[in-house]
Amino acid sequence: MNTTTSASHAPSDRGGAARFVASQTLMTLDARHPFAGKSLIDAQDMHRTVMSGFAGWLDDGSPDARSRMGVLSTWTVDLRKAQLNLVVQSSVPADWSRIPRAALAEPPNVLTVDRTFRTGDRVDFRTVVNPVRSTPPPRGSQPTKRGDRVAHTRPEHVKGWFARRLQPLGEPPVAPDGVTRIGADADLERLAVRMLPKVSSPAPHKGLRIARAEIKGTLTVTDPKTFVAALAQGIGHARAYSCGLILVR
Repeated sequence: MNTTTSASHAPSDRGGAARFVASQTLMTLDARHPFAGKSLIDAQDMHRTVMSGFAGWLDDGSPDARSRMGVLSTWTVDLRKAQLNLVVQSSVPADWSRIPRAALAEPPNVLTVDRTFRTGDRVDFRTVVNPVRSTPPPRGSQPTKRGDRVAHTRPEHVKGWFARRLQPLGEPPVAPDGVTRIGADADLERLAVRMLPKVSSPAPHKGLRIARAEIKGTLTVTDPKTFVAALAQGIGHARAYSCGLILVR
């Protein structure tokens, strides 16, 4: 798939068009190499692999470093070829010299993406999301206590999760229930949803288990500025763990 996504956007043109510009890297790693293998079995290590390309842009320990640099990622594994295919998007250029050369099956392919979307544009898309819902806190708990996040485990429920984020033409970018929409609509019957294996991290991150689902289909842009923002910022939770990046062509 031609991965055309954005990490930054310009103001909309008369409300009917919006432009995005991004740096995007396509990396193919040898899944048998210990460096890539560790990233596959440890979600925190995958996060470190992605962020290793952006050292020096911000001071160490800077808050919200990932979101401030517009870093989003997604990955797939080709078991037959033993390859880890990683896509990293950002608003600043990356430096992948810290990736061990022996771990690379191919040199990183760095692209500059510059595209304008208009109302009515149709684009094919793929995204891997962390589809969760919030449950209310137990009765009698402290007012500051939040409910738990429970993962959807069935494709039809994931499709419903995504449907809440669709934005029919003329609808506002924030739904009545507070969910941020994506500036595009879709035919739900034509969406393909596939549940993916969860990713996790061992100690000291015991309990970190991230549910994932892949969604594919066609989107019709209804609000270009909001659509570009969704591409730039990602959707849903676990964006630090390779969820939420929307790839379009």
